[in-house]
Amino acid sequence: MEIYNTLSVFYGPTGWWPGDTPFEIAIGAILTQNTAWTNVERAIENLKKENLLNPYKIIKCDRNQLEQAIRPSGYFRQKAERLIIFCKYLIEKYDGKIEKMAHKNISELRTELLNIKGIGPETADDILLYACGHRIFVVDAYTRRIFSRHGILDEKLNYNEIQNYFHKHLPQDNYIYKEYHGLIVWTGKDYCRKIPKCSECPLNKYPVFNCEQSV
Repeated sequence: MEIYNTLSVFYGPTGWWPGDTPFEIAIGAILTQNTAWTNVERAIENLKKENLLNPYKIIKCDRNQLEQAIRPSGYFRQKAERLIIFCKYLIEKYDGKIEKMAHKNISELRTELLNIKGIGPETADDILLYACGHRIFVVDAYTRRIFSRHGILDEKLNYNEIQNYFHKHLPQDNYIYKEYHGLIVWTGKDYCRKIPKCSECPLNKYPVFNCEQSV
C-alpha cells in the first residue's frame, strides 16, 4: 500500500475508468487495446456522434461506418469485428445489458469473456472491474514496467502471477483496485515511459532497478 499511498497523495483521486455508462466502459476496454487512451476518447466521441454507442446499433450499422467511427483507435477493422462479436454475445446472453451480465458469478463470467475472440485477460478484467463492478485487479503494461523497474516484481512473471501479487497484498476493495490501476496508468503515461523521467517521478524515492535510461 505504500506505493499506492504515495501516488494517491501526488495525484489525488483519478476517477478511473472514464465512461458515462457500463456499456461505454466495456467498449472503451476493447478499443484501448494497443493504443493511447486519447485515441480511444476520439473513437468513442465519434460513436456518440454517429449514435452508435448501443449494442444493437453496432451490430446493425454499416460495417464501414463503424470502422470509420473507431478509426482513431487504430487497428480499426480488427476492432470493429471485435466490437460486433462482443455486442452479439451481450445481446444473445444478456439482452444487450451489461447490468444483467454483471449479476453473473465472476469466475464464470471471466471464462465467458476470455472465450470471446479478441478479449484477453486485461480486457476481460477491465470489463469485470469497471463495467460490472466485480472485485478483480487489472494488470497492464504499465504495472509490469513500474513494478519491475523498482525491483518489486520480476518482469518475467505472467499476467496471473502479477495479479495474484496484488490480490494478496491489497485490501479486497473495489475502490482501491480501480484507483490503484488509474494511478499506475497515470504514472506510466507521465513518468515511467520507455525512456523514463525518473527525477520527476513521484516514486523517485524508491530504488530503481532494470532501467537503463532515465532523465
